[in-house]
Amino acid sequence: MGNYEQVLSLLMEVVSGAGKAEKEPRSIPLGISNRHVHLSQADVETLFGAGYTLSKMRDLSQPGQYACNETVTVCGPKGAIEKVRVLGPVRKQSQVEIMRGDCFKLGVKAPVRLSGELEGTPGVTLVGPKGSVYITCGLMVAQRHIHMTPDDALFFSVTDGEMVSIQFDGLRGGGYNQVAIRVSSDAALDCHIDVEEANAMDLTSASVVTIIKKSLGGNEHEIGSSWFG
Repeated sequence: MGNYEQVLSLLMEVVSGAGKAEKEPRSIPLGISNRHVHLSQADVETLFGAGYTLSKMRDLSQPGQYACNETVTVCGPKGAIEKVRVLGPVRKQSQVEIMRGDCFKLGVKAPVRLSGELEGTPGVTLVGPKGSVYITCGLMVAQRHIHMTPDDALFFSVTDGEMVSIQFDGLRGGGYNQVAIRVSSDAALDCHIDVEEANAMDLTSASVVTIIKKSLGGNEHEIGSSWFG
């Protein structure tokens, strides 16, 4: 009788543990961003004509965001960059996201900012087929960041606005600090870095990233390894 109870107890432990599978790695797609422009409707009409509506070329990773067929020329005191892609939909205020190397060509020093944080950023001139406009602020180098939902944030043990580090494998692998977590209920899980950052480490859609965060004691520890792609 004792053996029967022992076998039954072991079976119950197996059954109760069957639903406690380990948390599987969650794939974080890698979005590599080139320079681009977000426009207000007023600036759209100045650049492309009265009543003009932006036309979609393709959807982007974030819900409701898309690349447009339209492009503009970005002009600074020292030079210009042609065929800079416009992204939709229109926004309340225009902004231009460039790469660090573009600052030298334009002759403007742009700060690193998250999208939408326009205060204290310099202005720049935009030229379209129907006109030009000088925006008084909005020129920036994009802060690297990870979009995620509240469920993703719980999974990775991070919070909105938190800064984490990310680590990459590969022959030219390394790490980036100051990666902002952006949590939103309508977000799609996606890590955004720019072309310069991706090229520096030979990153592709198959690259592997490990999210690192600081512990309370100041030491770094891994909170998840994920495949980009």
